[in-house]
This record gives sequence, C-alpha cells and structure tokens, in this order.
Amino acid sequence: MSNRTFSVLGLFDSSQQLMDAIPVVKARVSGRLEAYTPYPIHGIEEALGLRKSPVGGMVFIMGLIGAISALAFELWTEGVDYPVVTAGKPLFSWEAFIPIMFEVTVLFACFTSGLGMLFLLNRLPFFRHPMLRSRSMPLITRDKFALAVESEGQVLDVDRITAALREAGAQTIEVIDQPEALGPVSPRFLLRAAVGIGMACLVTGYLTYWCMKLFPVSVPMVHMLDQPRLDPQRRDSYFKDGFGMRMPVAGTVARGHIPYTIKTEDEAAVLANPLPRTGSVLSKGRQEFTTYCSVCHGILGNGVSTLTPAYGAKPANLVADKVREYPDGRIYHVIMMGKNAMPSYAAELTGDERWAVVHYVRVLQRALNARDTDIPKEIPR
Repeated sequence: MSNRTFSVLGLFDSSQQLMDAIPVVKARVSGRLEAYTPYPIHGIEEALGLRKSPVGGMVFIMGLIGAISALAFELWTEGVDYPVVTAGKPLFSWEAFIPIMFEVTVLFACFTSGLGMLFLLNRLPFFRHPMLRSRSMPLITRDKFALAVESEGQVLDVDRITAALREAGAQTIEVIDQPEALGPVSPRFLLRAAVGIGMACLVTGYLTYWCMKLFPVSVPMVHMLDQPRLDPQRRDSYFKDGFGMRMPVAGTVARGHIPYTIKTEDEAAVLANPLPRTGSVLSKGRQEFTTYCSVCHGILGNGVSTLTPAYGAKPANLVADKVREYPDGRIYHVIMMGKNAMPSYAAELTGDERWAVVHYVRVLQRALNARDTDIPKEIPR
C-alpha cells in the first residue's frame, strides 16, 4: 500500500473487453472506478456507477433564466423607460421580443454548458493531472481502453487491485503516483511571467497595428465612414424632389406630445384649469407672466405697455370686465394660439406653465377689482 498512489490502471484492447472488466473489478475492490477511452462508449456511465450528468438541468435552468431576463428587460425598456409605439402595436407586444429572448436563452445556455462542464464538473484546466504524465496516455488517445481504480484521498491496495485487473483481462498494468506538491511561487517566476506576457502584448499590438495599416479594408468589412448612408441637410437622388431629409408622415405625433386640436376660443371655453391654486403655482405663473407677458400687457396686466408707441399694437387689458368674464380655457387658448398681433407662446411655455399664467392673471384681476368682502372686518394686530 502507498499513500502517494493516485490510481492503478489496466489497459484493454477493445471496448467490449473494458465493459466486461468493469463488473469484475467492481466486485473485488473498493474505490472509484474511472474509464479512459479514445471515443465515447454507450452505457459506460451506468456500468461505472457514475451519476447522471447535471449539464442538462443546468442548461435548462440558465436558459429559462435567460429567456425571463430578456423578456423582463424588453418589457421595461419598451413599455416603461422608453415607450415607443411601433406600427400602432401595444407597448407590451411580446411577439416582437421573441428573437431577442431566443438569442439570450442560447447565450445563457451555451455559457452554462461550456463553463459549467469545464470548471464545475471536470474541474479543468488541471495541468498537473497525474494521467498526463502516464505511459498509458499516448495509447489511450489512439486505440487502447483503460480502467483505473483511483484513490480519492484514500490509500489503495495496489497488489489487490492489480490482481483484480489481471483477472478481468487487463494486458498491461500501470501504477500512477501523485505528483509532487508545488512549492510557493518564486519572485523570479513571477517576473519572467510578467515579462513574457508584456512582450506577447507588445508583439501582438505591433502586428495588429501594421496589419490594419497594410490592409485597411477587408471584404466584406468596410469603414463606417464609407458605408452607404444619408447625411443630414444633403441632397439625394433617390427621392424625386431631390431632398434627402423627409417630412414626417401626415398625422405623426412627437413622443410625449399631445396635439392641441381646438381651433376657436369658443371651443376652448370647456377647458378647465387642472392645476391647484397654490403658492408654488402662483409663483410660477408670476415668473412666466413677468418674462413673457408684462412687456406688452404691463406688470399689472392692465394693458399699460412698457413698449414705445412705435410698437403700433394695442395690448389687451387683462383686468378689464370683459376679460374677467372669459373662462380659463379661453385665456389658455389665446396663450396657446395667439390673437391679433400677439404670437403663440406654445413653444415657449409648457402646458403647466400656461395654466399657471392663467391662475396669475386671475390673481391680478381680483387684486385690481377688489370687493368689499375682500376687506377683513377686523385688522389683525
């Protein structure tokens, strides 16, 4: 017996001899049986008593995770983070997500099968595996079949295993010892490894640079600057009018934009101000009114303009009785569409900012047309 013995191995001439020897050796010795063959043999896993490979289950689980991850990511991207309506379809059109789901499923499954088999199951790379230095390895990779009893950390009875293998018909017996344990890595080895890696990187980079210089274009690969494309603001003979940039399709709506379809002030009368009359809303309305409206309508909205007579137009008095009777929607429509010499401010003000200005105009109207009821009966001290 030896505690340094890794395995005792017997060689056979055919796969049938190997399959017949497995139950004979299994009945006479204890230990882990392992077979080495030049090609796969059907049923050898069951004969050796090896468990069923978990690769199939691993691939199924990770493939399912990949499909679910791709679906969840696409649903979030298409429907939440950047919702885009394509051809009038719903945002969560799962049928369009199938190609990406398939690709991610295959990606997860392939990486799992390859890396899982190498690192988890076969525990490769194992450059110092004892079998790599055995005399039988060159024969096994050609036309011989080997059956080995491996130690798995236990002490092997070499004589008993050898007798069992010979009884099973093994022609050659080889005792394979454990390799010597590696000592600590020396600084000299690390330095030589670092220099070798550095030199390999430099040579590879240098050769790559000159290959790209000598062969800048390789069919079918081309530079992105040379690919067929339509540059902005350029003419193009493909279209009849010669213009490269095309107008949007009639009825196209910009993302996040709600079209304003009201045409007249009377139609806009039904619009209600959606913003609450709070301090922050009124402050915002005052800011926008001062910026865009006060130059013509005056700081108090009474039509006293700060412009010179050369302006020519007569701004409306926003605190007059006539305007005070306007519904909120009508004032909003004027801000949106403009009136007479007043241009539209749809591009300058957002929807909430326009409604905030409407609130502030109401504040100016009430301030310059105060009622007796607005005066408190008792002045707080």
